Amino acid sequence: MRGIVYPEIDAYLERLANRGGEGMVALEREGHRDGWPIVGAGEGSLLFLLARALGARRVLELGTAIGYSASWLAMAVGPEGRVLTVEGVPATADLARGNLERLHLADRVEVRVGRAEEVVKVLSGPLDLVFNDIDKAAYPVVLEDLVRLLRVGGLLVTDNVLWSGDVARGGRSKDTRSIREYNERLARDPRMHAVIVPLRDGVSLALKVSD
Repeated sequence: MRGIVYPEIDAYLERLANRGGEGMVALEREGHRDGWPIVGAGEGSLLFLLARALGARRVLELGTAIGYSASWLAMAVGPEGRVLTVEGVPATADLARGNLERLHLADRVEVRVGRAEEVVKVLSGPLDLVFNDIDKAAYPVVLEDLVRLLRVGGLLVTDNVLWSGDVARGGRSKDTRSIREYNERLARDPRMHAVIVPLRDGVSLALKVSD
């Protein structure tokens, strides 16, 4: 990633971030070692903080990977909460389930295999928090359903919304154009109050203020 924050600032933020305990540290190391696109401790801590501050009990995640961010969310919602996370690749979903088992979080997380664009159409709300981290070209496709699923006062959190700065530099790749459309639609939506935080690759935080 380039052009978001100075490398020394990024390293400083990561060094200060809460890492979630020994099990989460081990999962973070596994993710980095094997090249998985995990959010890292800084953004994971942000997800935990947001979900805990909301008192979130019903959470949706799109894009499970090895279950790292789902684990942060599961810790935040507590034993009475539930996280539904959607993963498109069955083998990856199995890997995530195993990691959640090892962290003793599997009883509060459902890992569902499917295409996020199709799954969100059949879900019912209201949800307290949604974390969107799927293939970037699909961001505009799922946006309306994600807003629909949220309760008023709920949060839509989206990863990679600055895309190494390409959205601001006029990049024309399909992913860049899709993210730019997503950001602009959120900014104009009267139901949402959105802001982008330049953490890692850009994190969008959007509060639902009305139906």
